[in-house]
Amino acid sequence: MNTSEFQVTGMTCGHCELSVREEVQEIPGVESVEVSHLTGRLTVTSNRPLDQVAVVAAVEEAGYRAVQAA
Repeated sequence: MNTSEFQVTGMTCGHCELSVREEVQEIPGVESVEVSHLTGRLTVTSNRPLDQVAVVAAVEEAGYRAVQAA
């Protein structure tokens, strides 16, 4: 399993979390998605190397901004 963390800006509620989760779960290979509007953290676990660009694009599709956490 591969796990990657991202910082997401613009989320303010549980609905925001759901929107991000739904978009990111569509990426091939993604096994689980944990997201919190309180911390702005997105943790993605996949069964293969994760395409970071695809995650950022999925978050943007949901209406937010993401960068890979350091």
